[in-house]
Amino acid sequence: MEPKWSPSGDWFFYYGNDKVTTNSTDNSESYRHSTNKGSENQQKIHLYSVTSDELLSIDIGKEAPSALTWSGTDSSLYFAAQSTESTEDDDRLYEAEWKDVIQYRRRKPNYGSVIQRIDIKRKHGKLSVKIHSIKHVDFIVTELLFVSSEHKIVCVSYAPIIETLSEIELYAIDLRDTSSLIRLTNSKLFEYNLKLSTDGKHVFFLVYPVRLNNENFLSVQGRLYSIDLTNGHIEQWGKGFQGAVRDYTIRSEGGVFILGQLGTNVHVYTQQYVWEGVSLLSGWHGSYRSISSSKSKQYSSVAVTYSSFEQPEEVYFTKDIDGLPWAKSLTHENQLLSTRDLPRVKLYRWRNPEDNRTIDGILHYPPGKFEHKNLPLFVLMHGGPTGGSLNQLQTSFDTWAPLAATEGWLVLEPNFRGSTGYGDKFIDEVLCEMLSRPGKDILAGVDSLISDGIADPTRLNIGGYSFGGFLTNWLITQTTRFNAAVSGAGASELVSLWGTTDFPTYGASFMCGLPWEVPEIYRKESIMNNLNKAQTPILISTGAKETRVPVDQSYILERSLTYLGVPVKLLLFPDEGHAFSNNPWHGKIKVREELKWLAQYDHLSSLGTEDLL
Repeated sequence: MEPKWSPSGDWFFYYGNDKVTTNSTDNSESYRHSTNKGSENQQKIHLYSVTSDELLSIDIGKEAPSALTWSGTDSSLYFAAQSTESTEDDDRLYEAEWKDVIQYRRRKPNYGSVIQRIDIKRKHGKLSVKIHSIKHVDFIVTELLFVSSEHKIVCVSYAPIIETLSEIELYAIDLRDTSSLIRLTNSKLFEYNLKLSTDGKHVFFLVYPVRLNNENFLSVQGRLYSIDLTNGHIEQWGKGFQGAVRDYTIRSEGGVFILGQLGTNVHVYTQQYVWEGVSLLSGWHGSYRSISSSKSKQYSSVAVTYSSFEQPEEVYFTKDIDGLPWAKSLTHENQLLSTRDLPRVKLYRWRNPEDNRTIDGILHYPPGKFEHKNLPLFVLMHGGPTGGSLNQLQTSFDTWAPLAATEGWLVLEPNFRGSTGYGDKFIDEVLCEMLSRPGKDILAGVDSLISDGIADPTRLNIGGYSFGGFLTNWLITQTTRFNAAVSGAGASELVSLWGTTDFPTYGASFMCGLPWEVPEIYRKESIMNNLNKAQTPILISTGAKETRVPVDQSYILERSLTYLGVPVKLLLFPDEGHAFSNNPWHGKIKVREELKWLAQYDHLSSLGTEDLL
């Protein structure tokens, strides 16, 4: 949960407790196991004043907050936490009847969230707080936004298992009469990142869209919308922009600044009115990851985070958006990287011979070997499928192309079909061919690198995390040309994945239906269907508490390959979900072992270059 400044800019809050816990929205166990108790640790919200150097720690109970927001002043803030309203008598009666038996899908009484207000007062130089309960809602709250002009709280609903996207919508609570809950959207979209307009009457939000299986499915890129709280009218901003909206901020003079991705770059755009088009602003070539602007009409200052292939990410500031090309760096946290001999990077483009579609990729050359020939290749695939590899310098547990290049690999990051930044049609082309279409794009890229003399055909390797793991698992059943593979949180059996994931709607949409509706598509895209043809040694990594791509998928793959005599190793990381956010050592160990696996098996000559299918 990100810290947030108070309206005056004097305070900011942040959340923390004595023990790291998983994010409630990344774990479906509370839904599967309805008798689970909350945390036994006391949760705290911390407030810090930058002017007085005061730190105020507020006990809020045993349930971790899922959302926080300031009110219109520094004297109060709102938070939401999962409900613990069931009485001890209710719990005792339930356990007396059911003991430890789990009733799947059964929700306990008063399941949901409680929205509460913290009032802060200063008396005789001392700060005191009082907590008031505002309203109980029957869903998890992931975001809160206070709207002073309308005397409302706007929130985003969520559920541990997303089986219909009607479970992710916007709601409003009138603070003058909290008895009713007003539903603001019914969009079948994934709404998030709420911000309030300068006039205080419109709530902006981003959407990550997925249609339900029994409706017309339209897979599009990230979009920006606003809703008028006075009449409920919803409008799309940035109409006509062909790329993906990745972030935005409200302009102090009205309108928005948008971070829009086209191809491998993310630039800053502006839009004053909803009926106008977006305008590209002058800036640096690369990727702006986040943006924030002054809320005061007296100022028009903007802060951004920016990175490019050979420029590590820092925070930059400009007093006016017109000064973006000359923005001043506020941080130097990654300055050490600037002193290193970093890999040089270039855009690489090829065509899929099946349909002549042009595909982009990013090539990271080992230091000192820019544009050398016959280099050992490591193909590293992004998650998604609606993700994208960008013009940025990033190394994390799942995106570590620069690190791999410094270890001597030529790294290809392909933006295969399904990637954002290339138009809606580019994404829609993976419908009903979720693995096979992007997989063929990737193999065509490998062929092109070999044909151009850039990659050594006897030293080919592959890997990825999340959807990149899906593709890794699928590709080793299609060809024996890869010496080694490293797969994280990848699927192995698509029907069982649909039955156990916390987000079944998403995958089923890309498969064009449910398993019994389109069984031939599930069979055609199946990894297990051709696993007996796999020969590539593979290292598998997954969080032990993974629910997006459940750990069972990794067990199935490991056991199958063991029975087939294929070298395989499975790493389980305790208390980690899909985001690997609990223990930074886990991400470091994962990448360390993946590099060791690649080095161990790449010395072998290729098992064969024939395509299996």
